[in-house]
Amino acid sequence: MAFRIQGIDPAPFEHLRGLSDEALAERGIRRYTVDAKPGFPDRIEVRDLEPGETALLLNYEHQPADTPYRASHAIFLGEQSRTRLDLIDALPEAIRIRPISLRAFNAAGEMVDADLADGSALEPLILRFLARTDVAYLHAHYAKRGCYAAHIERS
Repeated sequence: MAFRIQGIDPAPFEHLRGLSDEALAERGIRRYTVDAKPGFPDRIEVRDLEPGETALLLNYEHQPADTPYRASHAIFLGEQSRTRLDLIDALPEAIRIRPISLRAFNAAGEMVDADLADGSALEPLILRFLARTDVAYLHAHYAKRGCYAAHIERS
């Protein structure tokens, strides 16, 4: 079975690019200058940003389903990131180098399973979850901080 992993769509965040720190703060957003790699995983391109790049830290609703599993959390977006990650049967390095919490959801947005794995060993878990007929999609989260990383579905 093939799988597809995607970053988030950059379009809803275009209006934030280049805003002053004050304007961002009014929206509850902070700008950081990246000073370490790894350390600032961008959710659009699903890569660790390079030192010197700027990252926006904001709250993002990654699970908008009207269920008890509705969820949002802090994420980094590369201020220069424009191209949404879209990979088939491969995992980006930002995921492969971290422990991942993988969460399986049904079509109604209810969590039906979850597990932890090192990113380098994540593919068998992805395939096991996607083999289930009750699983519609998966969410990968960086396990240490619990932040949303990427969306995974059948390809």
